[in-house]
Amino acid sequence: MHVRTGDEVVVLSGKDKGKKGKVLSVNPEKRMVIVEGVSMATKHKKPRRMGETGGIIKQETPIYASKVMNVCGKCGAPSRVGRKVLEDGTHVRYCKKCGETF
Repeated sequence: MHVRTGDEVVVLSGKDKGKKGKVLSVNPEKRMVIVEGVSMATKHKKPRRMGETGGIIKQETPIYASKVMNVCGKCGAPSRVGRKVLEDGTHVRYCKKCGETF
């Protein structure tokens, strides 16, 4: 997948189009990601123990990874991600606009 946990991304389509956020988790089998502050849903939580509070909470829901694009740290623009192997054999991801590695 082109995104990993901790990446800064921007949403390309849907009700949250244009929002930026940090990737909290990635599910490669379902090709879905959870982005901080994006695709919020309300959840009714019931108290389970004595002293625990219940109520209505807001929680992020997964969105398809194809709807997000990485934001480059150097140029600050959303860009496609390329992959290359360096001379020492390590695999790196890089910005296709400015060439900076992620």
